[in-house]
Amino acid sequence: MVEIQHVSKLYRLYRRPLDRLIEALPLSSAPRHEDYWALDDVSFSIAKGEIVSVVGPNGSGKSTLLQIVAGILQPTRGRVLRKGRIAALLELGAGFNPEFTGRENVFLSGEIMGLTRKEIERAFPQIEAFAEIGPYIQRPVKEYSSGMYVRLAFSTAIHADPEILIVDEALSVGDAIFSARCIQKFEELKTRGVTTLFVSHDLGLVKRLSNRAVFLLNGKVEAHGAPNDVVNRYVGLVHERQRAAFPTGRQKALNCSFRHGDRTSQIESVELLDANATPAAILEHGQSATVRIRARFQQPSSEPIAGLLIRNRLGIDVYGTNTRAEGLSLGSFQAGDLLELDFRFDCWLVRQEYTITVALQHASGQSQDWLDDALSFTVAGVKDLAGVADLRAAVQWRKH
Repeated sequence: MVEIQHVSKLYRLYRRPLDRLIEALPLSSAPRHEDYWALDDVSFSIAKGEIVSVVGPNGSGKSTLLQIVAGILQPTRGRVLRKGRIAALLELGAGFNPEFTGRENVFLSGEIMGLTRKEIERAFPQIEAFAEIGPYIQRPVKEYSSGMYVRLAFSTAIHADPEILIVDEALSVGDAIFSARCIQKFEELKTRGVTTLFVSHDLGLVKRLSNRAVFLLNGKVEAHGAPNDVVNRYVGLVHERQRAAFPTGRQKALNCSFRHGDRTSQIESVELLDANATPAAILEHGQSATVRIRARFQQPSSEPIAGLLIRNRLGIDVYGTNTRAEGLSLGSFQAGDLLELDFRFDCWLVRQEYTITVALQHASGQSQDWLDDALSFTVAGVKDLAGVADLRAAVQWRKH
């Protein structure tokens, strides 16, 4: 269990080192520093066995928060309550002595985490097998690549039998096979009741693994809740910060989890049609379907791009395309023009629930109108398949 209660962290920024000394003198009057609040009144809790992700742009306070939760930094205000053994993987290079071998660093890190030498010796074969760095386990870690380093550091942390696991964006340097193994390990830890707090810029991973997500912006909690909703809000607000604001004008209400764009065009309706051109909320496996988008332009636009994105119930992107990817040019539009666009496809998705996100964008990629999860639908079918897509495998067999 982790309880973060009104945590704030203040740093004093000086233009030059001498200003710090002058300010400390008894006769100094005016302050020579600027206050920078890396965190400002952050509060949330993590229950036993939960995985909570922290997302946000660089400089938003994510790493500072994790260091405070791990006990490396002390908050300026507020407090953190922790119950259980903590294992932290906060940054590449932290905690390992570059002159020690991999084996020696495993024992050093394990003892720092509170394990006895016998416990480390018992866990070492598993740590070595998971890291898969071969004979380098007996070499100094200064000879390791970044991928080898993080393999060993992560393997040590998760095999220390932690009750609380804290992971920063260290897994981004691993290869695809190692990343898949880490995801499986996260899911295993989740079933074992290990409380996990991690930072990641891999938003698909956040949606897949997390019970909840926290969006930090300028040191404050901007959003907190379901991972899909928080990620959509994060992506939308990042887009909004990258462009000048435009008046939204009047808009027709549409159900969606988050909407953003400069409203050069405005999506007025989104429909999912079955093979009979009838609005549908359920599609049969393999059935032809159409997503119909109607949008009206509020301002002139040249070569806009229209697209859709299908996600599964975990919020993971399943399929996406747009008019540019399909080799279509939409030409030019004037204010008042109406665009009606059909995306037709055969629904070879497996049986589960999905959402459809639709968008119109400028040729530069900036959003005109973007609606996250504008529609939801269910795929029905008799096949019991794993994954998200039916690749319609042809099976042959022989008996000799």
